[in-house]
Amino acid sequence: MSKRKIKFFYLPFNRDVVFGLLCMFILLSFGLINLLDSPAKVEQPVFQQEVKPYYHGPTDKQKVALTINVAWGQEYLPKMLDTLDKYDVKATFFFVGTWVKKFPELVKEIKKRGHELGNHGIKHLHPKQLSKDKLINLIKENEKLIQKVADYKTDLFAPPYGEVDKQVAQVAAEIGYKTIMWSTDTIDWQRPSSQVIIKRVLNKIEAGGIVLMHPTKPTAKALPTIINKLEDKGYSLVTVSQLLE
Repeated sequence: MSKRKIKFFYLPFNRDVVFGLLCMFILLSFGLINLLDSPAKVEQPVFQQEVKPYYHGPTDKQKVALTINVAWGQEYLPKMLDTLDKYDVKATFFFVGTWVKKFPELVKEIKKRGHELGNHGIKHLHPKQLSKDKLINLIKENEKLIQKVADYKTDLFAPPYGEVDKQVAQVAAEIGYKTIMWSTDTIDWQRPSSQVIIKRVLNKIEAGGIVLMHPTKPTAKALPTIINKLEDKGYSLVTVSQLLE
């Protein structure tokens, strides 16, 4: 019985090939070990900080801001402006767009006298009843109008009717606005006497306070006394932006 001969085949030794294979093996092994040892990355939830409206400024300074919401009428504004000039006080005026269209020259005059301008919406609508898109339009359309009329860019928004919730404040913030409310309401739109308005302000005022007014006859009459009494109490009367600094 014949024996089969076993043949051996020899591949030529290539040092570069062997070195390359060895390096590849080491790299693959190292990568696998790291993969097994490394914990999986977990996406951390991003929590959006709640945006809140401003009802007052810092309470550690004796400052108070007078705000005047203007949505109707103009006959008492000149008297109020003269009073503010007399006592060298600057206020913040929040305008509704429909009013701006009727009295553009008065808006320019208020700016000329050094007062701060604010946004009260293109129309006097209920903000909480609006969708996000309509709420943005309420603010942005009035922003464009005020810029066109007075060449003035504001970042202050006073919601019509004082209506505010999380969405209103959040949407305003998303388009660059601070939502401004008040700490002292004169309720002057009900046309109380000037003495009632004065008492409401003096009884409720505090450091950092924001006083809400409208251009009414009793408010115009009460304004000199309000300014005098607040200054006698040691308050500096400033704009809203200055109050929030």
